[in-house]
Amino acid sequence: MKRPRRSVAISLFVALAVASAFVVAIAGCSESNGRASTSALEGLDASQVKDDNLKTLSVGSDLYPPFVYTDEYGDIVGLDVEILTEALARIGYKPKYQLIDWEKKNELLASGELDCVMGSFSMTGRENEYRWAGPYLASRQVVAVDPQSDIYTLADLEDKVVAVQSTTKPEDILLNRTNENVPQIKELYSFSDRSYLNPALVEGLVDAIAAHESSFLTYEKDYGVTYRILDEPLLEVGLGTAFDINDTRGIDVKLTHAYQEMLADGTMERLVSKYFDDPSPFLNMEGLS
Repeated sequence: MKRPRRSVAISLFVALAVASAFVVAIAGCSESNGRASTSALEGLDASQVKDDNLKTLSVGSDLYPPFVYTDEYGDIVGLDVEILTEALARIGYKPKYQLIDWEKKNELLASGELDCVMGSFSMTGRENEYRWAGPYLASRQVVAVDPQSDIYTLADLEDKVVAVQSTTKPEDILLNRTNENVPQIKELYSFSDRSYLNPALVEGLVDAIAAHESSFLTYEKDYGVTYRILDEPLLEVGLGTAFDINDTRGIDVKLTHAYQEMLADGTMERLVSKYFDDPSPFLNMEGLS
């Protein structure tokens, strides 16, 4: 059966149209997210914040609001930043965050340039590709469309054009049809930057976009955009922090225990509540790996 072609290069017209829409979309990102969150260090014990003896870990991520974004001062902040900073402090580490090309995460881990990567990163389906700490939150991978679209189910995606971020679970699901409810689509656009998804849909360049449900909810809240999210998820996943598969230091195990403590003592619920009105869906991880 013919597989949907993964678009590596889009025509100049498409690229320019998406880029022009994107400029408008990102203009208020730092400001709007800044109102909804605070520094990752807020909420930590003073001894944890001031302890210069904590070992430093290099942590990589791309921009994925509200999990990871930059504030008005250029600092890397967000829900995942707050969660990981707290968890690492509990096991004697402090993070040094840096933004990376997400497609290069594996080579950066293998070379030792990064100790771990995070940022709404799905463990599910990648269990044997990394050493994982987590899951610390639950999430759904979903498809979003324009409210006036005639797409209501996954089956309606047949012969449609869909956009995703490259190297993500939606890309894998739509390319390889690992979800039996996903039909043969016409074409898949894979963007290196997730921020291009909304402009591509708004400009009518694609019929649907797929990503974490939380990212769509955040975009609706911050920019007044309205999506219709399909009831059928592509996948229900657990989010984790990934270390190289050959990393034998055991930090992943200690970090997993710290996440479990934070779930049990209410820290995780407190942090998620700063970003989402209803934290309960993110804390329901029964059956997730």
